[in-house]
Amino acid sequence: MKNSIYIFSFLWCCTLYSQENSIRKINWVGQKKMDVTFMAHFIQSKEGEALDSTKLNYDIQALTRLNGITKATYTVEKQTENDETYEITFSLIENYTLIPNLSLWTTDDTAAAYRLGLYEFNLLGKNITIGGFYQFNGVNSYGLQFSAPYLFNENWGLETSVQQIGSIEPIFFNNTSAKYEYTNKAIELLGVYRTNFKNTIKIGGSLFNEKYTYINGATNSEIPQDFTIDKILFKINNQYDNLKYEFYLVEGIKNSSYFQFVTQTNTFQNEFLIGWNDFVYLKRYGKTGNFGTRIRLGLASNDVSPFAPFALDNNINLRGVGNIIDRGTGSFVMNTEYRYTLYEKKWFVLQSNTFIDLGSWRKPGGNWNDFVASENFRIFPGVGLRFIHKTFFNAIFRIDYGIGIHENGAKGLVFGIGQYF
Repeated sequence: MKNSIYIFSFLWCCTLYSQENSIRKINWVGQKKMDVTFMAHFIQSKEGEALDSTKLNYDIQALTRLNGITKATYTVEKQTENDETYEITFSLIENYTLIPNLSLWTTDDTAAAYRLGLYEFNLLGKNITIGGFYQFNGVNSYGLQFSAPYLFNENWGLETSVQQIGSIEPIFFNNTSAKYEYTNKAIELLGVYRTNFKNTIKIGGSLFNEKYTYINGATNSEIPQDFTIDKILFKINNQYDNLKYEFYLVEGIKNSSYFQFVTQTNTFQNEFLIGWNDFVYLKRYGKTGNFGTRIRLGLASNDVSPFAPFALDNNINLRGVGNIIDRGTGSFVMNTEYRYTLYEKKWFVLQSNTFIDLGSWRKPGGNWNDFVASENFRIFPGVGLRFIHKTFFNAIFRIDYGIGIHENGAKGLVFGIGQYF
């Protein structure tokens, strides 16, 4: 009997304790398009569970990464003096997420290259992205994309895309070069799994066809002038994201790793492995200063081929270097910049940007010394501007001007949407 009383008393005390400092209700303020049920499943804090400030801070960080939310805060209110339950209110400022896309740039082969697109980044208020684009840079290109990282629940989703991408590509061999028209037709499907609120894994693959057509330049009997290759690509991506957002200002660490295996149907190119890692560090200084650096290291199977997978150009790694200047089976790039707010008024922000980009690469069939060889090393300091809309998703128009300080260094303007990294 005495033991039964002890057990009953213990269970009663546990019940009372569980009712203390618990969340009675979660409210949402400022919600317009975001789906409340989706957000309630997405966050770690739950009604009826214990109040945990660590979880609440994690929830704020996770919510501000959703495409549809530009800023999130929370308040905690005790129900009554004699009641140890609390009401949580999340206050949101939402993004506009139906965004047209327009990019303009110049190439060696056309005076005005452009891309037109339209994307919805928060379909149904559930962080679903759907959209497409048309591009002309001397070759017609198009693409369609669907991404639903939380399609099945708060941790499981998928991504898929269909695209035909074309370009005029320089090919380098025997200290000479040639120009080819390159076309890539691909369909891709990836499974997405969020292991926790900071880490996401994507696994899947794509079927694609590559076509090369010779235009002009040097020729070689061992390099075909017209050929088509069917390929299968298997990939796994892992992303660790611990960035904290305050509108356009960002602080924290992000690391993304990519590994791919490619097999094909022809004997001209071998099967190959390729992998690269992007490490990003961002730090705020004062109210509007933002320092950032990105270190990218990539390696691929070291085959002797003019069609090596890593390319050095403006849009990928070195601002000011121009169109693709060389290819390699290894790549090291470090981008460092400091962004500073020059003007801010309600929704509009004008930022200045000062940067230094540097990089090197390993020649196809080369060795590790290629990374430190002076002829493979490039340094590009420069300046730029950012035109930012604070409540449109990724509405950052950037323009940078880089100058190569090596011998016979190139220079030029680089335009784009979104921060460079």
